[in-house]
Amino acid sequence: MLIAVPLESYTNEKRVAATPESVKKFIACGCEVVIQRGAGQSANFADADYQAAGARLADDFASSCKGADLLLKVRAPSADELPSIAKGTTVASLMSVFANGLLKAYAEQGLACFSMEMVPRISRAQGMDVLSSQANIAGYKSVLLALQYYQRFFPMLMTAAGTVQPAKVLVMGAGVAGLQAVATARRMGAMVEVFDVRAAAKEQVESLGARFVEVKANVDAEDAGGYAKEMDDAYKERQAALIATHAAKSDIIITTALIPGRPAPVLVTAAMVESMKPGSVIVDLAAEMGGNCPLTELDQVVVKHGVTLVGISYIPSLMATDASQLYARNLFNFISPMLDKESGQLHINVDDEVIEASLLCQNGEFRKPQLLQKGGA
Repeated sequence: MLIAVPLESYTNEKRVAATPESVKKFIACGCEVVIQRGAGQSANFADADYQAAGARLADDFASSCKGADLLLKVRAPSADELPSIAKGTTVASLMSVFANGLLKAYAEQGLACFSMEMVPRISRAQGMDVLSSQANIAGYKSVLLALQYYQRFFPMLMTAAGTVQPAKVLVMGAGVAGLQAVATARRMGAMVEVFDVRAAAKEQVESLGARFVEVKANVDAEDAGGYAKEMDDAYKERQAALIATHAAKSDIIITTALIPGRPAPVLVTAAMVESMKPGSVIVDLAAEMGGNCPLTELDQVVVKHGVTLVGISYIPSLMATDASQLYARNLFNFISPMLDKESGQLHINVDDEVIEASLLCQNGEFRKPQLLQKGGA
């Protein structure tokens, strides 16, 4: 089986879908691997390292995809790339299923497409969970970005000139990204508070040394996949009042709240931003889905009411080396169980719950019509 790994064409995307480490593993499974020249350069993986691992190099996207059985990418194929991908090719990438307008086109071209963000969160799929691996990086880097724009110390300092109080950090959302942000901010000496609609997050938050800010709910705020559900209006009113009180006292706010298939919920209103101290910073990790703050501007760093708002959507790409290492391992863990040990070909068993959940289309059939109704077309 021939596996192709092209250079990512998406603006600001520095990650790569395979590393020399994962290339070696695929070759050990009987596969051939072709890498587009420069595909790993931005993530600090040289062409020579891929060649040493056993891959061959191709000059451009079209030549790297020629004859490929499997295409590994970080971002979904673009409209410009699609004509170079032959009918019957299997594609595995982050598909951005709720915003990708090419989903039907993939099926019409006869591709078999796996959406890596739709891999179910079950025990045996933990090593395939790209959302968690990349969210970990986003949570860590979000604190470093806050530190970059915050013009004061994070920890408390006692000096001859007086005592400097620690920064007050409010993390909104205690998922993978939020918990990593909590751990990182705590290591830097900040005082950390965390808000999450899921009461079950309280124990994890407190184990990291942060204070849990809770709005009591009458229903379970967590869905079967472990994600937060959208709450009713009465809850939102209580939530807004509590957040406003804590936001006004915070130096740093890191927002991570997302609802699958829906725009990001507004948690930090314009009025809350206006109430914050001059020099405060908001890092909005939900910027790509509209933002948890309406003043956030996608992929921009802006100052409004004296508060710096960071709306960078490609944060994992800012740590491209480790992000690529983890993503490539996720892909290998996902693909390797499908490799037939005798023929070396890919066997897509739709009776497997991991495959069934993540397979968007195959043989001209789009298998997740509900996604087309939510925005993918």
